[in-house]
Amino acid sequence: MAFGTQDDTDEVMNEINMTPMVDVMLVLLIIFIITVPVMKHAVNIDLPKASNVPQDAKPETIRLAVDAAGDYYWNESKVSDEALQLQLKAAATQTPQPELHIRGDKAVRYERVATAMAAAQQAGIKKIGFVTEPKN
Repeated sequence: MAFGTQDDTDEVMNEINMTPMVDVMLVLLIIFIITVPVMKHAVNIDLPKASNVPQDAKPETIRLAVDAAGDYYWNESKVSDEALQLQLKAAATQTPQPELHIRGDKAVRYERVATAMAAAQQAGIKKIGFVTEPKN
């Protein structure tokens, strides 16, 4: 018996043992072959049909201007106070409901703008916005 000598049986393996990996792959293949037909015919459902056309129903924008004299302009057309209320009521019944953009002159009395806002609220207009110019 000689200590420190190396036998031929103690060599390092340079190859990967492929047998366990092939066994695992075969088991997975058998599982998928069995489960795919079961999943495919599980429940028959009559699905509804849908169109792929987008609904582009954007609401109209109403431009209400109040000039320095206190006169109202509906989309650049001069209107009276009574006609304004009638047009706001008609606009409130539209589907989709239009947006109201109010532009008030800086020299107009606040009362005229507040009157227009109150008339829009009474008519049932939901979206009211103010148009201003940014300071330079």
